[in-house]
Amino acid sequence: MHIERILHSQGFGSRKVCRALIRAGRVTISGQVQDNPFADFPAEDLVFTVDRETCRFRDKAYLMLHKPSGYECSRQPQFHASVFALLPEPLVNRGVQAIGRLDQDTTGLLLLSDDGQFIHVWSAGRKRVPKIYEVVVRHPVSETMTQALLAGVQLHDDPEPVAAAACERTGERSLKLTITEGKYHQVKRMVAAAGNRVESLHRSGIGGLMLPDDLAPGQWRWLDDGDFARLTDFDTTAD
Repeated sequence: MHIERILHSQGFGSRKVCRALIRAGRVTISGQVQDNPFADFPAEDLVFTVDRETCRFRDKAYLMLHKPSGYECSRQPQFHASVFALLPEPLVNRGVQAIGRLDQDTTGLLLLSDDGQFIHVWSAGRKRVPKIYEVVVRHPVSETMTQALLAGVQLHDDPEPVAAAACERTGERSLKLTITEGKYHQVKRMVAAAGNRVESLHRSGIGGLMLPDDLAPGQWRWLDDGDFARLTDFDTTAD
């Protein structure tokens, strides 16, 4: 594949911009400066540098982000900064999308990709992917509240009660809640229907993938093979 096409596919700009980067001597492969935009290299697993920043060719982008509070999961945010401002420009340019949005005041694990099929699979409700939330509420968590969330609470726009897949009291005013749907403001509305109010909300897991302890708020990283295995490691028959 021509170097200019490789750079273009990785989000470094238009073909014209990529040719200019190469001709300006800003791209190296195997330690050698490349000045011919039309030189051919095998793209798979190719490692190259642009302005001394090391990159590896990836046909599709799959990444996780530790979303901080105060960011919207939108490319056109209305009231707060966009989570895409936390990513390198090439990733934004290649069109990664957030998979399942988190509210601006919700923190935690956010998946992003430019693979349309991957996005569809992990955002579609039919797969019933468990999402784990750490919830801090205004009033003490009672046994009645946790049992109501497990049995199902009535949301005003749903004909049937909506139940948590799992619910565990973790402190006087905190609980761990697992849901398998992706309804609008679902956790906040479920907690409200159970007679309490969410004060803070943090998504700690999707499927069998948990947010790594060493990924600080605002940081991101590529998904690796282990992450993909953990992501799919959940019981699809569990209710």
